[in-house]
Amino acid sequence: MRVLLVNMPWSPIDLPSLALGILKRSVDERVPGASAEVLHANLMFTDWITQRTDFTGDDYEYYALSSYFMGCGDWVFSSALYDDPAWREDEFVATMSGKLKSARMRMTRELHRIAPEFVETIARQIVASEPDVVGFTSTFQQNTAALAAARRVKQLAPHIVTAMGGANCDGEQGATVHRNFPFVDHVVRGEGEAAFPELLGALADNSPLDSIAGLCHRDADGTSVANPMATRPLPPAAILPPDYSGYFERLAASVARNWVEPKLVVEGARGCWWGEKHHCTFCGLNGSFMEFRSKSPDTFYEEIMELARRHRVLDMYVVDNILDMRYLTTVLPRIIESGYDLRLHIEIKANMKRSQLRTLADAGLIYVQPGIESLNSRVLDLMDKGVSGCQNVRMLRDGAETGLSVAWNYLHGFPGESTEDYDPVIAQIPALEHLDPPVDLSARIAIERFSPYFERPELGFTGLRPEAHYRFTYDLPEDELYGMAYVFEAPARGIGEPTVTALNNALADWKKHHTDARLTHDDHGDRIVLVSRRRAFDWRVKELTDPFELALFRLLDQPHSVQALTRKAAARIPGSARDEDGVRRLLDTWHALGIVFADAGQYVHIAPAAVNEDLLRLDFMRHTHTEDTPDGAAVPEPA
Repeated sequence: MRVLLVNMPWSPIDLPSLALGILKRSVDERVPGASAEVLHANLMFTDWITQRTDFTGDDYEYYALSSYFMGCGDWVFSSALYDDPAWREDEFVATMSGKLKSARMRMTRELHRIAPEFVETIARQIVASEPDVVGFTSTFQQNTAALAAARRVKQLAPHIVTAMGGANCDGEQGATVHRNFPFVDHVVRGEGEAAFPELLGALADNSPLDSIAGLCHRDADGTSVANPMATRPLPPAAILPPDYSGYFERLAASVARNWVEPKLVVEGARGCWWGEKHHCTFCGLNGSFMEFRSKSPDTFYEEIMELARRHRVLDMYVVDNILDMRYLTTVLPRIIESGYDLRLHIEIKANMKRSQLRTLADAGLIYVQPGIESLNSRVLDLMDKGVSGCQNVRMLRDGAETGLSVAWNYLHGFPGESTEDYDPVIAQIPALEHLDPPVDLSARIAIERFSPYFERPELGFTGLRPEAHYRFTYDLPEDELYGMAYVFEAPARGIGEPTVTALNNALADWKKHHTDARLTHDDHGDRIVLVSRRRAFDWRVKELTDPFELALFRLLDQPHSVQALTRKAAARIPGSARDEDGVRRLLDTWHALGIVFADAGQYVHIAPAAVNEDLLRLDFMRHTHTEDTPDGAAVPEPA
């Protein structure tokens, strides 16, 4: 049996598909008599489109990620799905005119007009390769491109079995796709490395499909049947390493090689250990299975090393929703000792200690996503994040000190938040300009499928509707759109536009002035020297020499209340005459100087130790934070 796995636009071009890499290995190793190949149609698209338009790498990034919540990438290929180069163009223009710049609108309409030609090219290439089964992966804005290709393949060669899977096919979404698009023979819902090989085996034996967990198939009269989803996720030992054969060779032959630096995608864990106990209210990332499971440290380490050796690539993107804390004392020390100069990107929790961050940095971590999302404790409590505003600021400070670039988004729009939660943060943002700003301006939260806000209307969101872009992308009734959508419209909650504007003005200034701002401290034992270069503060150097003040500053390495600071400092400096009022006055002075951050009755100092790592970050951060995301759209980020 010949299986062709297809990665359509708008899958990222700087990363091989982890899903298809795993499926390829699953087919090759677990299905007797079957072999799988991956067709990198996303890379083929870059070559095809640059011969016809002035398309660039920035354009690809826009349709792949930046426009996700507006659905521009999916609308581009809706013309191919419905075989109409002018498919709902008037509706798109009417809805998006106030959101897209004129050049972006022209590009999107042109891509929409010619997308059917590309799908025709891909479909004919798929058919010419004579597969028995063709499988399409669909995540983020791949859905219409994958559906359009499956439709045309079925028209050209009805005997080829078509299948779809991926994040856009989880749970009810997958059942809705299968129910509404009869040219898709099978939809694999949930984790595919078990179900897909089972499907291939059943097809080869012509055996029943009813026992394959999560599979959508059709009965004898063509009615869509959705098997029950698996009740438990796959154990970590069943998660195979990916096979990326062909990706790097195809990238090297593509115009895309001039746009991106390729990275390997590695996976140590699935699910979220925090979300198992406290599911962040807005997060829908884990879909059907929140249960956290991770590969053994030995297995994960060997996978990382084998991929680096085989592909001679040192940049790696770790897709785990959250870092398995065991890896700090198992996998990462072995990476440090290996001598490989890896550059890793990973997601962590914001309350990690500085020593743990140092381990990350020593192991090659250059880019972390700690899911900060706010600097106010009350709003963070509404999210059920399990961290405080001061802890998040401490993460930014310690990231700067250890040489880690911290990527984060500022979110607003939570039921129960108020202007009073934001005003103190806005007032303190000028003091933080030396620390990593959010990737973009603040964004109102999107209501995502699988999130508590979606599942539990009592949390504040009722009357949900699929986002507008689904309505001008698909020819489906509202109830079917609801089943297929991942992002939903909801009444605005939380702060109003005046507060949003004030917050975003402050964040814009932060991004603008970040690369020129500095605040550091150097602890010499008997004195602490603070050096500042921030536009909102006119002082440049300050020295702390009083023993009590030295003790207080060192305690502020971690968030503390006034009461705790007074008690602990007095214990370190016996005989001190400072009471709580005196400590509070000193903290007020330091706060006015931009030395400490205050939130919810706690304080933390914001001056990284004077080390060389911050200089190493300049070029990276200048590139990241001095250019806004195209059209002001927020990039989707895991919680």
